[in-house]
Amino acid sequence: MTLYIQLFWSFFQIGLFSVGGGYAAMPLIQAQVVDQYGWLTVTQFADIVTIAEMTPGPVAINSATFVGMQLLGIPGAIVATLGCIFPACVIVTTIAYFYFKYRNVSVVQGILGGLRPSVVALIASAGLTILMLAVFGGKSSGVFDFPFAEIDWVAVALFAVAFLLLRKTKWNPLYIMAGAGIVGMAAYPLLEKLG
Repeated sequence: MTLYIQLFWSFFQIGLFSVGGGYAAMPLIQAQVVDQYGWLTVTQFADIVTIAEMTPGPVAINSATFVGMQLLGIPGAIVATLGCIFPACVIVTTIAYFYFKYRNVSVVQGILGGLRPSVVALIASAGLTILMLAVFGGKSSGVFDFPFAEIDWVAVALFAVAFLLLRKTKWNPLYIMAGAGIVGMAAYPLLEKLG
């Protein structure tokens, strides 16, 4: 029962403080699930983020569901998901009421303008964590620790090609992710045989 309460409380906090959507919640989820409680390793967390991005629905809620499922099965998935969405339901209902009542007040506009940079920083933090894991295979111990001997050149090439395709074409990101997965399925076993 204690683990259910911890799971609900962790995702309640994530749902409460993840201003800016699912990608902004990733560092908060990592801090709770990996760093504080040790429920998952960084590699397992990256796998869950990948699966959460590929499945329909908000990334933070999908992540909560998968973490809960990993820990406690279906009841854990329900508890974690409810913990994640409950604060948002209350907050959005309250904010919607006050926003429509006071939307033309300059203080409200100033608050929203001040939140935007912090949301960008949260998203960038999550992206850097996942990029470091992909490029250095979990061997990096921090943002400024670059073990160049451990660089995964296949991951670097896939990242570069995917980034260019996303920036220069109007292809659906799901197709690019699927293509990167197919190339990875072919490249990594081939490198193991050669190396």
